[in-house]
Amino acid sequence: MSMALRSRPPPPVLDDAVRAAQRGDVESFETLYRAHVGRIYAFCLRSCGDVHRAENLTQDTFVRAYKHLGAFKGDSALSTWLFSIALNLIRDDYRKAKGDISLDDTAEPAAPRHREMNAAIDLERAIARLPQKARMVFLLHDVHGLTHQQIAAGLDITDGTSKAQLSRARALLRERLTA
Repeated sequence: MSMALRSRPPPPVLDDAVRAAQRGDVESFETLYRAHVGRIYAFCLRSCGDVHRAENLTQDTFVRAYKHLGAFKGDSALSTWLFSIALNLIRDDYRKAKGDISLDDTAEPAAPRHREMNAAIDLERAIARLPQKARMVFLLHDVHGLTHQQIAAGLDITDGTSKAQLSRARALLRERLTA
């Protein structure tokens, strides 16, 4: 048996709700939406720090997913595919708001406003102040549970870069939260 045949696992099986939604079943898409909207919204909110922008980004993510669901082949989890759509929309949103920036930009975004001071808010602010690439990797890995391979594919970086950015994010968070 050749190495090529053993090294690549079969793609994940599409579940019934995805298949039905791909055939145009609106109720099945609503089921998918309800199952994933919370995590996508949380990702958008933590990424941009603005409730209204996060709501719009979340809505745009699911509109785009609905339009392109037929292109989803099941090579990754549906949640990974949705996160990649949200990530692309977040990138576009940043470019429109602040000029063309890349995920390598080290500028720190403003922390979310109008919040009570407590440990959870301090953590949210510390996350919001992370450099963009480190913040994205931290959110995708530690908050949303994606693997480094999934993050690398979604951000078009290597697994090693994903691991390095996660380490950087964690170190910066420790530093900011213990200061």
